[in-house]
Amino acid sequence: MAPCAQTGSGRLSRGLLLLCALLGTGLCHVAAEADGFSQDARTSPPVAVFNWTAQFVEETYTNITQKCWEFFVDLMRNVTAPELCEWKVISRPYSLLQACLEDWADHLHYGYPNALAEQYIFQSHHRYFHNCTLEHQVYFDPPEDVLLAMIIAPICLIPFLVTLVIW
Repeated sequence: MAPCAQTGSGRLSRGLLLLCALLGTGLCHVAAEADGFSQDARTSPPVAVFNWTAQFVEETYTNITQKCWEFFVDLMRNVTAPELCEWKVISRPYSLLQACLEDWADHLHYGYPNALAEQYIFQSHHRYFHNCTLEHQVYFDPPEDVLLAMIIAPICLIPFLVTLVIW
């Protein structure tokens, strides 16, 4: 069972709450205020300590990321083919996927970015956005041999010019 992070106001963050609603598997529980317990206002309620092994955390994160991906695919069903390259249309599903992957990794102390999250991001680009091109030309670095010549030529030219000025 994965505990859900709480903000200072005692509410789940919007993204985690949305994921919890989608999962519906009882993975998330909101901590309820205990009425009737005479607890000092300066102390916090008891917190359960989990002894999670790395394998359990990885397995949990794998299952949750699969749910994140399924939610993303479901959102992308509403996007038509001509709209796939419009950021205004795809920014919400894409941002929700990224937030889901990142928030759960942070919540489980799994580390982000990680190989599994990158796999889902690459998969989304390969599946949905591979035909998107930029409107303006993208400039790339020149090949290494050309770049090396462009760096070394001025360096070699400086001593010659200094000698010429002194002469």
